[in-house]
Amino acid sequence: MSCTYRYPSWKYGRYTEVKETFWFTKLSGKEPVDLRTDSDYQDRVEYSCSEKSCTLRITDLRESDSAEYKFRFITNQPDGRYTGSPGVTLRVTDLQVRVNSLQASTRWAELICHSSCLLPGYLRYIWYKNGRIIQGQTSSYCSVYFTPTDSFSCAVEGHENFRSPPLYAPKLPSVSVSPSAEIVEGSSVTLTCSSDANPAANYTWYKKNGNPDLQPLSKDPQLVFSSIQSSDSGEYYCTAENELGRRTSKYIYIDVKCE
Repeated sequence: MSCTYRYPSWKYGRYTEVKETFWFTKLSGKEPVDLRTDSDYQDRVEYSCSEKSCTLRITDLRESDSAEYKFRFITNQPDGRYTGSPGVTLRVTDLQVRVNSLQASTRWAELICHSSCLLPGYLRYIWYKNGRIIQGQTSSYCSVYFTPTDSFSCAVEGHENFRSPPLYAPKLPSVSVSPSAEIVEGSSVTLTCSSDANPAANYTWYKKNGNPDLQPLSKDPQLVFSSIQSSDSGEYYCTAENELGRRTSKYIYIDVKCE
């Protein structure tokens, strides 16, 4: 990104000299932090500056580099500190694999390699299934057969190092109880369900009671008992679900003691 700037060549009875030029995104106190000294950009920024213009180049671009970048120059004049405003807004986004359509009964899905940036239409794409290239799929859409253990990612041809995060069904959910000590009536108890999934899983909690038409107790990752009762004793489990599949946790047994 580039900036051109102007300043009075003569002021307060002397010629103006530019002493310092730099780019920044952050303040330390009230002072801008030169990107060259910002640890988040260590060894990744280059300035190419000449009289009245300065270009910033960022290498190894990251999603965390999304920010408003401002240019600042300092002169030898008493009030000679100037900052360009507004700055240049940079938005860095990953490619994302999304489910465009899905037939759960046959386990066929149409995936799309999505970017929030406007990409040229003539690009060729590379698709990966479990880390291996899917042959013959070079458009932004990909039709695939999938199982619950498969993962899919994509990249633009020529930029294979910038592969999208993988898309996959939930892993086996884990369940935990807090507090883990003996549970007594009237105490507060929280059951937590967690699963690794992309896109993130939706959670549902159930209590085992022999009824095939179980009603969910909660559709949040946590099932909270603010004042648990002995009648709440029993086996609980959760499900984790996204567009590619659903997994059910192991049972966790809650034994509520009377006071």
